[in-house]
Amino acid sequence: MEVKRREERSSLEASLLHIIHEHQNKALLIRDQTDKAKKNALKSAQNLSNLLVDTVNGGVEEAFINEKRIEMEIRALLVTIARYKKQTDQWLATTNALNTVLKEIGDFENWMNIMDFDCKSINAAIRNIHQA
Repeated sequence: MEVKRREERSSLEASLLHIIHEHQNKALLIRDQTDKAKKNALKSAQNLSNLLVDTVNGGVEEAFINEKRIEMEIRALLVTIARYKKQTDQWLATTNALNTVLKEIGDFENWMNIMDFDCKSINAAIRNIHQA
């Protein structure tokens, strides 16, 4: 009986050792799978982070390029505006000079008309005196 008990104990111990060994193997397998999943999750998160950064940086880079292009266009427009202002000022000065000359011509013409009238009046007065 005692032998039978020993056999049962050794068989029970062997079964328990076998169960423990299987449990440890499964635990190692699960740990390996967990580590692989963790590494994959980290790689995926890093890839997602890189994609998000690239997307944001792409938008920022495009906005920066557009800003530089707009600044260059503004500078070109300022140069064009300065050139047009200078040309407009020249036209204005020429127009004012022409206006002044036309006024002087008008004044001269008016003076000539007055002189013509005065000469005719004097001429008429001299004729009247000469006829009388």
